[in-house]
Amino acid sequence: MNIPKSFNQVDQWKSVMFLYDSALKEISTKIEILNNEFVHIYNYNPIEHIKSRLKTPDSIVKKLKRYDYDVTIDNMVEKLNDIAGIRIICSFTSDIYQIAEMITKQSDVTVLYVKDYIKYPKPNGYKSYHMVITIPIYLTDGPVDTKVEIQIRTVAMDFWASLEHKIYYKFEGNAPAYLQQELKACADVVNMLDGKMFSLNQAILELSEAQQRETAEEDMMDGDDLT
Repeated sequence: MNIPKSFNQVDQWKSVMFLYDSALKEISTKIEILNNEFVHIYNYNPIEHIKSRLKTPDSIVKKLKRYDYDVTIDNMVEKLNDIAGIRIICSFTSDIYQIAEMITKQSDVTVLYVKDYIKYPKPNGYKSYHMVITIPIYLTDGPVDTKVEIQIRTVAMDFWASLEHKIYYKFEGNAPAYLQQELKACADVVNMLDGKMFSLNQAILELSEAQQRETAEEDMMDGDDLT
């Protein structure tokens, strides 16, 4: 990301945040179009909803200091990957990988790296699929590749992560051991719930297909009776 050095600190900050905000709009629109196309072709909506956010200045400074980086705009752009963030909430775990593949196939999206916390959950039970991508923002002087972090998770995973986040900040990362154990137990329940809901959905789909086949066969037989 090239920000003119002739800009003062305030102008550089505004320019950088403008790019991140624009990147959020670009990727949000792209994801919505992909979801609408999926509904159009398959009559199925893989995305429940989408959330987006820009890190606040205070949050950016705290994160740089936490990793012992100097608080500069260059470090902010180079070292932090989650200043612009998109969270995609879907119904089933299978949807997560389908959505990730749809995003990856976009010609103007470059995937920098992936962290699959679904196949490899964090020790506390956290599960989600993370992608850091760049997307070009087309300005008058040309395109500027801008980073966005994308998190994809199920409704159940998102509920657990929201609770864990509140507890983490309530206790500043040092929650009592019994709360951490309860959270891990809840993560196991969430995993079981996701599995059961997926199995239930598959059973519903199979039943619906069977009913459609029966109806089609009955219609064919009724047509034969008329001839």
